[in-house]
Amino acid sequence: MKCNKRNLSQAIGLLSLFGSVPILAQDTIQPVGQEPEEREVQPDVQAIAEYGGVLTPKGRLVLEPEFQYSHESINRMTFQGVEVLSTLLIGVFTAEDVDRDNYTAALTGRLGFTDRLELEMKVPYVYRDESNRVTVSEVDPDFTLDRELSNDALGDIELAAHYQLNRGLNGKPYFIGNLRYKSTTGEGPFDIRRNSAGIPLELSTGTGFHSIEPSITMLIPSAPAVYFANLGYVFHLEDEVNQQVTQGDDDLFIGDVDPGDAVRLSFGMAYSINPRSSFTLGYKNDFIGKTKTEYVNNTSGTITRVSSNTLNVGSLLLGWSYQLNPDVSLNLGLELGITDDAPDTTLTLRMPFGMDVF
Repeated sequence: MKCNKRNLSQAIGLLSLFGSVPILAQDTIQPVGQEPEEREVQPDVQAIAEYGGVLTPKGRLVLEPEFQYSHESINRMTFQGVEVLSTLLIGVFTAEDVDRDNYTAALTGRLGFTDRLELEMKVPYVYRDESNRVTVSEVDPDFTLDRELSNDALGDIELAAHYQLNRGLNGKPYFIGNLRYKSTTGEGPFDIRRNSAGIPLELSTGTGFHSIEPSITMLIPSAPAVYFANLGYVFHLEDEVNQQVTQGDDDLFIGDVDPGDAVRLSFGMAYSINPRSSFTLGYKNDFIGKTKTEYVNNTSGTITRVSSNTLNVGSLLLGWSYQLNPDVSLNLGLELGITDDAPDTTLTLRMPFGMDVF
């Protein structure tokens, strides 16, 4: 397959689906015997970077409508009791079936402030739906507890900046520094309505905690492909919730909550099929630490500190991109969860379009 400047541009542009920085390789054809002149490679971007950085040319504004659907299904059976023999169990079996669906519509704006600096803002609107069925066979084989929850509201608005650290000349990798801030504009887990027992009556549309994520992205162009890797760390800021969650004889009051920080890793390859089409293959993994919560019993004054389990969220990344015209492209991304803590499927459709503003 003939590889040219446009083929490589298409492959690099698709990288932004999964956190890379599209950098356009420039033609360096020179007369025979004349030494090529070193010059800085200018970035060319077509889509948003969710796990890394993206560079947009100076003075160019990219608006990106996005729709994302995520599904998670949990089927779990637990046993509490005594095992007399390997075939004889005395106790209680509980079967739980949970289905979660998340729908997110978002608009992202990216502005090339300089040739090396890009500013970004993302505004999401979230709809969540969850059905939970619990069966306790030892109590009554026909007894099931069904619960349906949903909610829709503004999600957490995000702000980000991406900066190209080096020129990437003579075949050297490109390095991009990224800094992302996530607000608390969405309804967090302590903002939603609950009943007298502290059981949620609706779902949250945000995390409820501020977070800051520095990361670095490395790109290695190798026409007609681009290899990418991203490493980041998410700081979730501790907060004083100071909220009562139950009523009655044993009132529980939540004090300080420290959400677990996370290490983020992603890597993969984008490959240009032709001047208009390209695909991406990659992997991402989030290692999320323990969340520490302080509970206060208002009746006895006892303070209890509880830590959650760590989470390992790993997904296989697949992506496709089609260039409709020089200013508009269509991007489709698919994430397949391969660890127990990851959503089963996440499908993302993006349609970025650009314009020159200065």
